[in-house]
Amino acid sequence: MNPATQPPWRSFLTFLGPLMLSNVLQSLSGTINNIFLGQMVGVKALAAASGFFPIVFFFISFVMGLGSGSSVLIGQAWGAKNEDKIQAVAGATLTMALIVSVVIGGLGFIFARQVMTLLATPPEILDQAVHYARVMMAGMPFLFLFILSTSMMRGVGDTVTPLKTLVLTTTLGLILTPALIKGWLGLPPMGVEAAAWASLVSQGVAVVWLAFHLLKKKHPLAPTREFLSHMRADPVLIRQVLRIGLPTAVQMVIMSIAEIVLLGLANGYGSSATAAYGAVNQVLAYVQFPAMSISITTSILGAQAIGAGRNERIGEITRTGLLMNVIITGGGVVLVYIFSRAIVSLFIRDPAVVDLTEGLLHIVLWSTIPFGMAGVFGAMMRASGTVIAPTSLMITAILAVEVPVAWLLSQKIGISGVWWGYPAAFCAMFILQGSYYHLVWRKKTITKLV
Repeated sequence: MNPATQPPWRSFLTFLGPLMLSNVLQSLSGTINNIFLGQMVGVKALAAASGFFPIVFFFISFVMGLGSGSSVLIGQAWGAKNEDKIQAVAGATLTMALIVSVVIGGLGFIFARQVMTLLATPPEILDQAVHYARVMMAGMPFLFLFILSTSMMRGVGDTVTPLKTLVLTTTLGLILTPALIKGWLGLPPMGVEAAAWASLVSQGVAVVWLAFHLLKKKHPLAPTREFLSHMRADPVLIRQVLRIGLPTAVQMVIMSIAEIVLLGLANGYGSSATAAYGAVNQVLAYVQFPAMSISITTSILGAQAIGAGRNERIGEITRTGLLMNVIITGGGVVLVYIFSRAIVSLFIRDPAVVDLTEGLLHIVLWSTIPFGMAGVFGAMMRASGTVIAPTSLMITAILAVEVPVAWLLSQKIGISGVWWGYPAAFCAMFILQGSYYHLVWRKKTITKLV
């Protein structure tokens, strides 16, 4: 049954499970790799890899923006049963991504030392950071292809294949990283570069495996001769992808900058507050996975319904997304409240810091629910190609509510004031997005983009 015609709750459940597992697996992979570096190589190696993170995050934001834009267009084409258009969008997006990633990777490889110096990398870890950065930049084409391919497959309702691909790349990465660190593969023992090489090789293998797997399954996005004929930089399709995707990328970057500001505020209260900040964010990330997955599902199902010409389903899909958020995200929130002390104790041993962290977690945890609801409204509007308004409202909530509230309350009530910035922003996002959705967007005429 086409997802554009079956009951939304069934489509949600089919789509959500593998998507949520993918998000959790990806996060665990990064956490475990950092543990390998910190425990097997040393703190300096971990610091060297962490110092390159802002660059990686910037490029991941860009390519996830492309993935968001292309998945909306592909979702609409899938709903319209227009396989030629699906391949045209995917081909144009992949072509642009390959060109950009090769240029970025080449320039980054050449100027890695200058870039890491501009980031004020401490002199004692500069050489390690440069080695790590060069390998990561060399693997940029694989990173772009990996993220884009899995995003586009979700546009045709396939979340199982991206999960399988992620299992493969994660497994390879977790085997290769310690093996390269210790020199178990007949190569000289590596330092921080081990994690970068493991990432490059595992993503490269995953991309090759994915191509053969899609061909075997006769997938709509399989690299057949017909699909490869669409591998060209179509300016019309690329403009459409960028129009939808770039605002999403900008939003991610701004959210990251706001996080840095709040971290700076927390750092002002000492190392215990910094440790609490890190632990709360670790827990919060896992609680937010269902909310973010529901938003992605809403966007894809909405795009498919619009592509199928069934705009009457938009309200039903949105309501289902909101209900799923209350049940699934809300259920996770309740569980974390119940077991909060045990969960926090996984990260922190000092009883005083555990008390502090648990109290801060309790302040922010409930607001994941309005955060998820805001995401549902924004995702449905994005599915129709409306991105500037919802993105602007999200950015407004971050810059005009989250940061000012965190700063003002931290001056009044201390470290807990920093954490009240999150609920204030998430509630503002919910009110702003919901109001725009009901009062403005729902009154517009929704038309297909492809």
